[in-house]
Amino acid sequence: MKVNKHYAQLEESYLFSNIAHKVADYQAAHPDADIIRLGIGDVTLPLAKSVVEALHTASEEQGHKETFHGYIPSEQGYPFLREAIRDYYARRSVRLDTAEIFVSDGAKSDLGNLLDLFDVDNTVLVPDPVYPVYVDDNVMAGRPIRYLPATADNGFLPMPGADTAGDIVYLCSPNNPTGATYTREQLKVWVDWANAHDAVILFDAAYECFVTEPGLARSIYEVEGAETCAIEVCSFSKIAGFTGTRCGYTIVPEALLREGMSLNKMWLRRQTTKFNGVAYIVQRAAAAVFSPEGMEQIQQNLDYYRRNAAVIGAALEEAGVWYCGGKNSPYLWLKCPDGMTSWQFFDWLLDTAHVVGTPGEGFGACGEGYFRLTAFGDAERTKEAAARIVAALKTLH
Repeated sequence: MKVNKHYAQLEESYLFSNIAHKVADYQAAHPDADIIRLGIGDVTLPLAKSVVEALHTASEEQGHKETFHGYIPSEQGYPFLREAIRDYYARRSVRLDTAEIFVSDGAKSDLGNLLDLFDVDNTVLVPDPVYPVYVDDNVMAGRPIRYLPATADNGFLPMPGADTAGDIVYLCSPNNPTGATYTREQLKVWVDWANAHDAVILFDAAYECFVTEPGLARSIYEVEGAETCAIEVCSFSKIAGFTGTRCGYTIVPEALLREGMSLNKMWLRRQTTKFNGVAYIVQRAAAAVFSPEGMEQIQQNLDYYRRNAAVIGAALEEAGVWYCGGKNSPYLWLKCPDGMTSWQFFDWLLDTAHVVGTPGEGFGACGEGYFRLTAFGDAERTKEAAARIVAALKTLH
């Protein structure tokens, strides 16, 4: 038998696994160190009250024959949740049909599974730096990858040029790790390019809930023409703290056709073959997110993280460190001081301030020399981390 040799082309371990091992080793060597983690983008606030109530109610239903739910009647998701998602988009003037909405166990899964729809000979365009899963998913499949440099010069938002060529394009906005967010006008350029080149955009909107500034897009479907070239992937992890509950959704427009085939029908066929759907109780909890009570409670949580971002941003400004993000994103992307590489700064910050962040180099070659901090921590611990960062950085001057 033969194994998939493309796995040998992957990094030895996943970025965040490397960080976890380094932090564990440091903690073992310094057991008294009080380490604050501002690295991995996991949330810290509990699920909203309305979500928990929905979980409890749905769990109770599962204990009675009259209300028990077994196999999900549609791998695409229960109508009550797809209708809630449809209405959520409608409030932003984006019209969707429930047949275009597919509930899943998370955006990360779908971003990899969507590749089942495309031949391995397709060339993939990936921003650099960006969420490393995009690259790994395609390395595993053996697809050729080209990188779109995201630099300070282009605001960390690469745009297509006259020589841009590719078949599948990953766009993440607000971007992980830089926090940069596309305007509708910028996305229109990408949409027009994709339609002209018969390409497909995989639009990762996992952080759309953090966008507050006017003119910035929360969905690619705010742009005319996107329905014929774009698939949007979103998650309940960031908007509602479902990192441990696992639920997301993907939108595949019925108007999206390639080589005479409907990608919507292909994705439905793929899901009905390889996926049995998300648990009933989780889907009930997800639907509660979009209730009036749920949206109010969730906004309170999002504001909590926004305040954390402001605290970190103020600390970086006080220390005279350049950064972007933190306003329409939970991530702050800073320039490593004193010419340090991103991993050198990781080690220095851990040792000097006992604060953990994420080295920019782990998100791509263009991330070298940069560093990501997350606003998803506890508020008091974030204030403590910010104070430590300022004190540590002042020792460099």
